[in-house]
Amino acid sequence: MHSKMTKKYVLQEFMALDYSNDLLTEEEREGNRQGTHLIVAGKIQSAGKKNGNGRIYPRPILEREMKNYEKLVREGRAIGELDHPDTSVVELKNASHLVTEVWWKGDDVMGKMKILDTPAGKIAKQLVEGGVQLGISSRGLGSTRQEKGITMVEEDFQLLCFDLVSEPSTTGAFLVAEGQEVKTNLTKADKINRALNDVLGSE
Repeated sequence: MHSKMTKKYVLQEFMALDYSNDLLTEEEREGNRQGTHLIVAGKIQSAGKKNGNGRIYPRPILEREMKNYEKLVREGRAIGELDHPDTSVVELKNASHLVTEVWWKGDDVMGKMKILDTPAGKIAKQLVEGGVQLGISSRGLGSTRQEKGITMVEEDFQLLCFDLVSEPSTTGAFLVAEGQEVKTNLTKADKINRALNDVLGSE
């Protein structure tokens, strides 16, 4: 008898970036004005409230994932891509920005991103300077369940990255086929760190 397999999806959630100068230091604002770099900041995720795709990320699950993600930020490995990749792999060749800082503000996750001097990063910089309103889209892997007409993100959710996008995705979820190997950029050390955080978080 075969056990029922849980369907996992690549989940994407859109947040409009407000380019809030209030979140930047004076040095960062000056660098933006002088063109020596481009740093943007704003809300990148929310917990406990229904988002534009009709999903809710429970606070404990998002807190766990942000704790794991903070390790990538500290190590300078929290890169993201431009636009909506429908895969669970973050491609280095498509990297457009580096998330340099994340923090909680109430139930919202705030973030700061440095646009990279890469082909994708240069396109993102030109779009911003041209007045295009970019947004931030979290990309993660996990399953969902229906609860009183609301889609709840399950415990198996794994945050992968934050991408720069021009508009929300149409569905915000891509099904990972059953039996398909799910690839991520996690190293062995990352997986050990995640396991330790899971254990410590459950105590």
